[in-house]
Amino acid sequence: MFWIAFAPLAHAETLAATVEQWGLLGSWAIDCAARPDRDKGALLTYEIRKDGRVMYRRNFGDTRDENEVVSATVDARGLLNLMVYFPSLRQTREFGLMLAEDGSLRAIYNRSERGEYTIRDGKYVKSGAPTPPQQRCSQQSS
Repeated sequence: MFWIAFAPLAHAETLAATVEQWGLLGSWAIDCAARPDRDKGALLTYEIRKDGRVMYRRNFGDTRDENEVVSATVDARGLLNLMVYFPSLRQTREFGLMLAEDGSLRAIYNRSERGEYTIRDGKYVKSGAPTPPQQRCSQQSS
């Protein structure tokens, strides 16, 4: 019984440590100087709350949301695999992120709980275009 009571806290610390050590924390955008826009690029922010939860905020300019990262693992290639719960969509999505040598971030895959991909192998499924690199923004914007 004692171990069960502390399991969520241990999970939260592991999750937070994983995203922090990997280098995900902070704000990211295709162009940090540009105003966030749904079509031209959102401002994406990852942060650890005081309660240990890892949050993923999206600023599209006209709308914003906040979602909880429920799982984070790093595979042998260094790909960060995240599971994020989106209350507005009532679903958990899984996506993989890769840090390039220049410090930029790219989405390698993004899929629904049912395995439907919007990004696969670093390319948008609909267009076949590669996902753009995102830069770390020096100022966090909310």
